[in-house]
Amino acid sequence: MSSAWDRANELMPGGVNSPVRAFGAVGGVPPFIASARGPYLRTTDGDELIDFIASWGAIVFGHADPDVVDAIAKAAARGTTYGLPTLGEVEFAEQVTTMVPSIQMLRMVNSGTEATASALRLARGATGRDVLIKFEGCYHGHADAFLVKAGSGLATFGEPDSPGVPEGTAATTRTVRFNDLDSVAAAMTPGDVAAVIVEPVAGNMGVVPPESGFLEGLRRLTERNGALLIFDEVMTGFRVGPQGAQGRYNIDPDLTTLGKIVAGGMPAAVFGGRRDLMSQMAPSGPVYQAGTLAGNPIAVASGLVTLRRITSDPALYDRLEAAGQELETRLTRAMRRHGIDGTVQRVGAMLTLFFGPTVVRSWDDAAVVDRERFTRYFQGALRRGVMLPPSPFEAMFLMDAHTDVLETAAAALESAIGDAA
Repeated sequence: MSSAWDRANELMPGGVNSPVRAFGAVGGVPPFIASARGPYLRTTDGDELIDFIASWGAIVFGHADPDVVDAIAKAAARGTTYGLPTLGEVEFAEQVTTMVPSIQMLRMVNSGTEATASALRLARGATGRDVLIKFEGCYHGHADAFLVKAGSGLATFGEPDSPGVPEGTAATTRTVRFNDLDSVAAAMTPGDVAAVIVEPVAGNMGVVPPESGFLEGLRRLTERNGALLIFDEVMTGFRVGPQGAQGRYNIDPDLTTLGKIVAGGMPAAVFGGRRDLMSQMAPSGPVYQAGTLAGNPIAVASGLVTLRRITSDPALYDRLEAAGQELETRLTRAMRRHGIDGTVQRVGAMLTLFFGPTVVRSWDDAAVVDRERFTRYFQGALRRGVMLPPSPFEAMFLMDAHTDVLETAAAALESAIGDAA
């Protein structure tokens, strides 16, 4: 019988349902996962791996958390989907708006891509403008408007970054540099910019924190030009703090997208913000968006139990911060010990080890990382039972369940840095 990987390649493009899973950046064949519990993944070959992918940040407590599993099972027993309103949707909306004050009204969707695409449509509808400003190295899902190459100038009009994206669509997206307010100002042609969308902590070129004054500057520029500020917190929402990055940095965006943790790892997401903006969504207003499975009762149940547990555990983020600091310190020391140039950048429970650059402020810095050294590091970690994101441009994520295995994982990663050297 052919291997699972051979069978997958016969049936799915590249053998996967999402490109990074194919291990194209690190070589080899990805393991197939049979189950997961706490900080561990178990493969179909019976191997046990300490997991720092955490479903790309969606798991905050640990895999197969009993409270989450119980909520999902009870919801499924009542019916998987109805296509009609449920009380759970109202309770979920109340919970999110209580935790994130800038979100006065919200709508649930099924993925982060849906959330960002819907937020952009709303921004364009509310402002009557077409142009979007985004940042090179920030990923906002695979909607056409976001799949645009970044230019090397201060502000360049986009070109399609994927076949199938019309040039006309790409032409309404301007790409600028993260942590560079001058490039944003240069792109802010008066009267035509609908929105600026940003990961307030970049996570899709590796972890790149906002420099002091950067987010505040975006807030001022958008207000001055009548554009909306959209925080894409699909990754950072409830990951870097109980109010996400906007709470951590004390900035209120006009619109916010949430995903991953917001539904406890289930396929659901949120876009929301000011009441006057969200009231323009159909059926209250003219901006149309819909989804049969939006507000799915299983995802709602998972999200509710996760968010309520976050609010009932005020020490959670202190534990995650401490674990992140411990890992950052040990990886940094290991790099210095082996004479490797690079840096570890972290915000809360998400961090990236960059081989090569000593500081990463934007995509220009991230793009020159030593990819071959990263591959040796990744493969060394995997041999020692630690699963890292299979790309030098992704964040690794800590879960509360990592507390008991952090020493084992850190030692394995220190040895893997030796392999990289």
